Amino acid sequence: MAKKPRSIVASVGPAKYVAYYRVSTKAQGESGLGLEAQRSSVAGFVKGGVLAEFTEVESGKNNQRVQLGAAIDCAKKEGAILVIAKLDRLSRNASFIFTLRDSGVNFQCVDMPDANTLTIGIFATLAQHDRTGDPARIDQLSDKVRSPG
Repeated sequence: MAKKPRSIVASVGPAKYVAYYRVSTKAQGESGLGLEAQRSSVAGFVKGGVLAEFTEVESGKNNQRVQLGAAIDCAKKEGAILVIAKLDRLSRNASFIFTLRDSGVNFQCVDMPDANTLTIGIFATLAQHDRTGDPARIDQLSDKVRSPG
């Protein structure tokens, strides 16, 4: 009886990460609150150094993202994982997320660490639906966010 070949898994060391942060408005970018929350989330997940950070102040509706392109290029060049705090910080456009998923860059969302290509697709579609959702529901949520306490 023939022996089955053994697979040898070599240790490749700790994962390398390139971080991408995005806020939608200049005020969010200037306040640092949204960015600091994203940085904190990524730092807690990575538990080590990040090779590079790329930050963008851009609407999620705009798919022309210079800094995201630079982050993807850097991650590919370094053989690193592109890490994003939350999927909705990447985009709320499903086709944009599918394009990134299919680009060949390995990316990880801190808010969904066990996500795979199926779940990324599902959540991308849900994020897009949420963006284009019921205006009354959006107004209700906006009022809730603006109300004190």
